[in-house]
Amino acid sequence: MSYNMQRKSQLDARELMLLESEVKTYGKNMVVAYVLWYFLGIFGGHRFYMGKIGTAVTQLILSLTGVGMIVTGVWWVVDAFLLHTWVKERNAYVESNIIDQILIQKPISPPSYNY
Repeated sequence: MSYNMQRKSQLDARELMLLESEVKTYGKNMVVAYVLWYFLGIFGGHRFYMGKIGTAVTQLILSLTGVGMIVTGVWWVVDAFLLHTWVKERNAYVESNIIDQILIQKPISPPSYNY
């Protein structure tokens, strides 16, 4: 995260506003993630939202059986503690990619020589 902070210091106000807008568009929302976890978590809804398709399908299939429902219930509780980190990591990754794109498009200024 501090790596992104250092790179963000190279951006001007317009670029920072663009960055914030793009992260909101392409990142994940913490509230949405937890609402999905709370209401559809037993079926893997929050995992689908986070792009963890394989484990989301596994949770969905397990939740259709009695024994699997117990396993998925425990899994659901554990995910409550992991979800916050997943959203933050995903948004940091998105932010890093957008900063890369902005910096690539930024013109390189010639060095200034003070004589």
